[in-house]
Amino acid sequence: MAGPFDDELDQTLTIDEYIDKVEAEELEADLVLGGDEGKECTYAMGYMKRQAIFSCVTCTPDGNAGVCTACSLSCHDGHEIVELWTKRRFLCDCGNSKFGEFSCKLFANKDVENAQNSYNHNFKGLYCTCNRPYPDPDVDEQVEMIQCCICENWFHEEHLGLHSPDEIPRDEEGEPLYEDFICKSCSAACSFLMLYPQTIWAKGEQHDAAANEATSSTSKGKNVLEDVSSAEESRKLEKDHGLYSSPNSNNLIGGSELGSAGKEVVIGESSKVIDSNQCTKNATPSGTCLLGVDVAVVCPVSEIKPFFLSKNWRESLCRCETCVDMYNQRCIGYLLDKEDSIVEYEKTATQKREEKLQQREGDEVNFFNKLGHVEKMEILSGIADFKDEFRSFVENFDSSKPITSDDVLQIFENLRKKRQRLQ
Repeated sequence: MAGPFDDELDQTLTIDEYIDKVEAEELEADLVLGGDEGKECTYAMGYMKRQAIFSCVTCTPDGNAGVCTACSLSCHDGHEIVELWTKRRFLCDCGNSKFGEFSCKLFANKDVENAQNSYNHNFKGLYCTCNRPYPDPDVDEQVEMIQCCICENWFHEEHLGLHSPDEIPRDEEGEPLYEDFICKSCSAACSFLMLYPQTIWAKGEQHDAAANEATSSTSKGKNVLEDVSSAEESRKLEKDHGLYSSPNSNNLIGGSELGSAGKEVVIGESSKVIDSNQCTKNATPSGTCLLGVDVAVVCPVSEIKPFFLSKNWRESLCRCETCVDMYNQRCIGYLLDKEDSIVEYEKTATQKREEKLQQREGDEVNFFNKLGHVEKMEILSGIADFKDEFRSFVENFDSSKPITSDDVLQIFENLRKKRQRLQ
């Protein structure tokens, strides 16, 4: 078993750096787990909006099952586990028919199968369009991946379908400026987003292909929404006069007709028509569509490419009856749910962590206050002795050398000898 000091020759950390490192790792774990301490199976909670999910390759090598945090720790300890980060509307599979004779230790009475669960190749430990594992054993330097907020698959930056990774919105230090990412495959189902103003699109300090495209295509797409709206009105007039064509008719106003007419909606061009402030203000349930067109029928045509959405972009989405029906038909109604986003998930996790730390501090204070006077003095004396011994160690230690496990053990050995002398 590897010890905590096995890599001490590779790096040297100060005490403050070590504490910061541990706290950062704890915070990262809490953000991934959503504050779930992993004590109870989440099956009884139903299809949760979002939770941390794991795949046990040992039990289900076909990648057709997922388990919650508690089951990954209690039921699959020692197994080959794949961390999937979070999944929306997922019910723990541990112990159901997909696991054969294996039974869940925490919640045995489960349905044979969870019909609403969705699985992809991530459950086999494979990611991106290249279908490679992460970490990739054949790659020396692991490249960070991006998760699509629709299909929840993970992608390497070089496999996003961009002309260059510089198109990814980042600040000057290379940190991402987008809140959500929609992959190239899923962007087709979300093409209606191109009818919204530029404010929903993340803009980077580096090369921004979408902005460049919008600038170069101004004359081409300047009045496209007016054209679409006019065409939509014509369609309604035709319908009123019995001239409306069926959805399969070539006269239907849709993507192919707009494309054949040479019209193209460019990302951000609709901001010339829709005021961004009005968009956010009116993004509430109402009878009037914010976009002014039937998005279920009229879809903008543009180059199929991944989307990078700005902070709070979901708040700008129209919530009229027509648009909501369209979201549901495309199975993306969760975009209207604020709690669905990773940002909200991590915000909740952070709040739970703070509450847990406060409770822990309170428990420690309560425990100390319940002790007798003698016990309190012994604890305080022990803390003082440790501080003195540690201060002496630091003052006499050669700072050019790393702290070894033997050094730490020597500190406690000195404390033990000091206690024996006092007895």
